[in-house]
Amino acid sequence: MSASREHGVAETIHLTEQNFDETLIATQGLVMVDFWAAWCGPCRAIAPVLEELAEASEGRVTLIKVNVDESPGLAARYEIRSIPTILFVKEGTVVERVVGAVPRAVLQDIVNARTSSDQRRSTHG
Repeated sequence: MSASREHGVAETIHLTEQNFDETLIATQGLVMVDFWAAWCGPCRAIAPVLEELAEASEGRVTLIKVNVDESPGLAARYEIRSIPTILFVKEGTVVERVVGAVPRAVLQDIVNARTSSDQRRSTHG
């Protein structure tokens, strides 16, 4: 039943230089942008963790994947020097950057902090 698991990963969006900007602007909430490559072992190791975090967020987090070999311009724009690099973007602004295959708890802490701050920040607006 791996097809149903794959079908459930609707939160993951694969982007290129052609559709990155408009998709990033149109996406509500917290966005995790995973800069990766097919040949990168640590990228393949962290990918399921990112997918699980997005799925468990109940729509608060969207996972966007950018293959650095297919979109070198995006990697250059965001100064990606090592992969995996995960950018956390909110309202079009990079609010956090993680380089390397870090433990799930580190990523979960960032997601928790950045998604719970919605309520606090709205009172200051």
